[in-house]
Amino acid sequence: MKFTDYGLRSEGAEVVLATSSDEKFPPENIIDGRSDTFWMTTGMFPQEFIISLNKCVTINKLTIQCYLVQTLRIEKSMSKDPIDFELCIQKELQSTEGELQIEEFSFPDMQAAYLRFIILSAFDAFVSVHRVIVEGIA
Repeated sequence: MKFTDYGLRSEGAEVVLATSSDEKFPPENIIDGRSDTFWMTTGMFPQEFIISLNKCVTINKLTIQCYLVQTLRIEKSMSKDPIDFELCIQKELQSTEGELQIEEFSFPDMQAAYLRFIILSAFDAFVSVHRVIVEGIA
């Protein structure tokens, strides 16, 4: 079975909330499908962003490409609006000395309309999130 990446703007994904924004590194870069663009936090933690998938998606696997993230929590919501989030996973990530952190999470048959990513702590004052890949079926 072929899965679609529903974490792309071209598939209807939207970043509906981000706790910080820099016009040079906006949160919309997370959903542009490119690893060479990114959203950068403006310091202080926690930081978070919410992606609307614009439909109910059955998620098989989530992948996040980021840099300097130490503690990450991922939550999901099935609501019509981005409320009533439930914890999917919280994980301590490994530092990757000058390379992107690429973390894959398998979620057999998890359904979501919204995904919230909360960066609870970091290895430095700023972090970057390059891509979120949401593999699944609508």
